[in-house]
Amino acid sequence: MDNWIEVNVAVTHEAVEAVSEILTEAGSKGVAIEDPQLINDLRSSGTWELCDIPEQENTEIVTVSGYYADDEKLDGRLAQIEEELQAVEERIGKYRFGNTRFRKISEQDWANEWKQYFHVTHVGKSLVIKPSWEDYTAQEGEHVIEIDPGMAFGTGTHHTTNMMMERLEKIMHADATVFDVGTGSGILAIAAALCGAKEVKAVDIDGVAVRVAQENVANNHLSDKIAVREGDLLHGTEGQADVIIANIIADIIIMLLPDIPGKLKDDGVFLASGIIEERMADVEAAAKEQGLQLDAVDRRGGWVVMQFVKA
Repeated sequence: MDNWIEVNVAVTHEAVEAVSEILTEAGSKGVAIEDPQLINDLRSSGTWELCDIPEQENTEIVTVSGYYADDEKLDGRLAQIEEELQAVEERIGKYRFGNTRFRKISEQDWANEWKQYFHVTHVGKSLVIKPSWEDYTAQEGEHVIEIDPGMAFGTGTHHTTNMMMERLEKIMHADATVFDVGTGSGILAIAAALCGAKEVKAVDIDGVAVRVAQENVANNHLSDKIAVREGDLLHGTEGQADVIIANIIADIIIMLLPDIPGKLKDDGVFLASGIIEERMADVEAAAKEQGLQLDAVDRRGGWVVMQFVKA
């Protein structure tokens, strides 16, 4: 598929989870979240006048985007999205800034657009994310991750990915086996391997993401440590892991939780991210039902990484 439709919804921070789920259920293999954008962005574009939301200088605008093939199913998908967005508004009140926006993009356009916003990024004490098209000379003790996200999700620049990488630095040990659920571009799998993991099994439901992740793993010379395959959640992983990581959204993590105890070693760690602070209690309660207890939390920009161990 050469052409895609990008659907952008600008929302309040509290509505990110609901809108992400709507876009995913309509067929997007993942969602891109740009967080935050200030009110002035809308004012300068003339869009603010379309909004029926009180003016507050510190209001954060989060843009949630989904991507859909430009095919015979597109009209039905877009109608479904709009109907469900309106249904959420009826339940919780005004949460959208302006109208839903649509843009036609090609895979080549997608690749080129990443290059405008994605640059060398330092994470934690030793990790450096380097786009494949930029040059960087590693300093002593640094681990460089070379990434080309292509049509997959995951550049490492979002709070959730940053925090997950920082926590991997803290907990990883040399003989660890890691399962990466919803690997996207493969960035967290690569980070785990560079932090010392002996073996990483990465899974994604999207075939495009699997291909991109495999290419990124190969480009980082880690194919001997990281295996990437197509699968739904933990399906496609054998055995048990010392560390399981999932950077998705709260509702999908809650769906995943019943499988965690059987896939996690007794002294293992489960890291969950892609969770807004407002959903933290929901995830913790669901984890407790599965015999998992919250061991640590990192917070940044309204997002959290939750570390669980077996109770």
